[in-house]
Amino acid sequence: MFGVVGVKVQKGILPDTSHLIWMVLDEDYLPIEPIQKYIRYLDSVGRSPNTIQTYAHNLKLFWEFLRDSKLDWLEIGLEELSNFIHWLRNPNSGVLSIEPQVSKRCEKTINHCLTTVCGFYEFQERIGATIEVDAYRYQLQLGHKSKYKSFLHHISKGKEVKTRLLKIKEPKTFPGCLTSEQVNTLVESCNTLRDKFLIRLLYETGLRIGEALGLRHEDMVTGKNNEIHVVPRLDNINHVRAKAGVERTVHVTKELMQWYSAYLIDEYPEDIDCDFVFVVIKAPAQGEIGTPLTYKTVDSLFRRVSKKISLKVTPHLLRHTHATELIRSGWDMSYVQKRLGHADIQTTINTYIHLTDADLLKAYQKYLQQ
Repeated sequence: MFGVVGVKVQKGILPDTSHLIWMVLDEDYLPIEPIQKYIRYLDSVGRSPNTIQTYAHNLKLFWEFLRDSKLDWLEIGLEELSNFIHWLRNPNSGVLSIEPQVSKRCEKTINHCLTTVCGFYEFQERIGATIEVDAYRYQLQLGHKSKYKSFLHHISKGKEVKTRLLKIKEPKTFPGCLTSEQVNTLVESCNTLRDKFLIRLLYETGLRIGEALGLRHEDMVTGKNNEIHVVPRLDNINHVRAKAGVERTVHVTKELMQWYSAYLIDEYPEDIDCDFVFVVIKAPAQGEIGTPLTYKTVDSLFRRVSKKISLKVTPHLLRHTHATELIRSGWDMSYVQKRLGHADIQTTINTYIHLTDADLLKAYQKYLQQ
């Protein structure tokens, strides 16, 4: 293991299926068995391919750290995990430099790597491969920093909660929001009705990109009630997933459904064996006509239109914009939570409440008028 010169992450497809798998390989292109056991476990409990891919890359980094530090994965404790943090910040720490050193990875990325590694060792402990890695502490849940209290808070109060010892502080960042004018400019920069409809859909519903790419025609309900059903499916051939795993209904405007109808009438390929809403309409750059769109194709779309309008835009920025507009308009936070598909209202509060100076001024002026 210590002679490894290159650990690799490899994607594959199981024979006679469309099931996507990820492997972490050693220098002899052989799977690293402890990692593969964990990845198979993640796959069996229904983690999305994107999540498994990220975990595989995180464990690849950890195995490179073990190699550089001449450590055996079976002999890891809190001190070694602490050293892993320093390694993630600067893998080339042995190289002298007169220039100030800037961390290669942000705090959020480092914390995600630590979460992955701690989860890996928890799994290994459960199957009896290792003893417990003392990376956690247990303390009484005496209170909660947030003003929001769950319905069963009085029951959980006073119980022991598990807290990870190694976690670095992440700076809070505001990803920003788009104005309605910027969204219109973004839509106008698209070359196809399909792409225009996709951007309008993400902006007006707050759907995750995986949820949008997994939509089927049966999920689109038009007529008296215009709504979209977000249905978790594990068999999408483009390997997209609805993250929360819970079906929900998102009400939409008649105008958005008109975009959908225009796309179906003018661009949707005829006589294709596919019921996905978003499919390839131009070959060969995007794949075979009529096959479902993939994350990669959408990523290329957003990079292209971002360059065209000189503004970096991502699918998540459209989701963030939608949520922020709902909150600013006075929506109850529990309604926003349900619309976005968050399992915990605290996620909605922590992620989407960002008060700008303009918001504070507007609230103050309203207060003065009372």
